[in-house]
Amino acid sequence: MNHLDVEVFDEKGNKAPLRDAVLGKWTILYVYPKDNTPGCTTEAKEFTELLPEFEKLGFQVIGVSKDSVNSHRRFKEKHGLRIKLLSDPNAELIKALGAWGKKKSYGKEYEGVIRSTFILNPEGEIVWKKIKVRAKGHASKVLEEAKKLVEEN
Repeated sequence: MNHLDVEVFDEKGNKAPLRDAVLGKWTILYVYPKDNTPGCTTEAKEFTELLPEFEKLGFQVIGVSKDSVNSHRRFKEKHGLRIKLLSDPNAELIKALGAWGKKKSYGKEYEGVIRSTFILNPEGEIVWKKIKVRAKGHASKVLEEAKKLVEEN
């Protein structure tokens, strides 16, 4: 399935295809494993801090995880996050983006969300992606990529 056709829940709990959130805008779409965990909190705070820089370039920043709309709301309130968060409870979008796969924890292998980031152009096409990213310092690396893309277009 095309990533743009996958339906996700917005912050108000409305279900709509991803295209409704991304068409017409440059978008940083980042996939993360879980609200309120150390790495995910670091990443969300860094994207929030850099949001004015992204917006100056004409980008919106959207985080996606399997967490519920209510979990996202609490996460945003607790940490003062200003980025948009979408809920993908069945990981349909996450899988369509290729951000799902084998992971290891304490020697056990399991399937799960792989921290990843995608840059979508205003047509919703993925023009840059990075799978398996480290949370700390990642937002500033993505900002550099966004600057390059804006210069090219």
